[in-house]
Amino acid sequence: MAALAALAAAAALGLPAGAARAGEVKVMNSGGFTAAYKALAPKFEQASGDKLVTEWGPSMGQSPQAIPNRLARGEKADVVIMVGEALDDLIRAGKVEPGSKVDLADSRIGLAVRAGAPRPDIGTVDALRDTLLRARSIAYSDSASGVYVERELFKRLGIEDQVKGRAHKIERIPVASVVASGDYEVGLQQVSEILPVAGAQYVGKIPEAVQKVTTFSAGIPVGAEHPEAGRALIRFLASPEARADIERSGIDPRAPAR
Repeated sequence: MAALAALAAAAALGLPAGAARAGEVKVMNSGGFTAAYKALAPKFEQASGDKLVTEWGPSMGQSPQAIPNRLARGEKADVVIMVGEALDDLIRAGKVEPGSKVDLADSRIGLAVRAGAPRPDIGTVDALRDTLLRARSIAYSDSASGVYVERELFKRLGIEDQVKGRAHKIERIPVASVVASGDYEVGLQQVSEILPVAGAQYVGKIPEAVQKVTTFSAGIPVGAEHPEAGRALIRFLASPEARADIERSGIDPRAPAR
């Protein structure tokens, strides 16, 4: 019965029965897809018989953990999961196989405050502007959402000069963690990176009129040791079977509902 169940699970996840096992499949994963990936990884491992060995890092930026910097140093991976635009850059640079890119989910920016703090109004563009102007301190990430906040959002809201000195980029760790600790009053980051942080309260998504939708995608690095196992993982992450876990993580899956 256990063998039959394993075969059924493999078929449901798009894994061919009797396929050779890769053993360890190396994955590099960016923050916005982390919660969904952590929920889905054990299901893939059970169905495939492979073990996922995962390194974590942002899709861009100067930190040593950033996925492009890991690949530039010669670190090996069978799959990279990251912001689609940054993945396109790696394809152009010859670091990721052309044609291997698959879009997995769309992510939106949300706002967080410390648990128990009053929930500010961010329901309109004007309300968001007022909330940020009143905040003693503002944190944003060092990845795609933070680049947008720093370079575009403050300008679009007309508050770039007013928040200088109060708005700071947080590297490597979730923005919500420094809000939960009380170091910053409000934080802006992708919703999926706010929800898992204990001690932080998710207020809501910023208005669509000033929203930045970030697509998370997966691809196969050039020189991957187990490219077929990597493709099987990507097929699973892009499948309808993965949809519910992706939705629960706070992002919008690209896979159609069954």
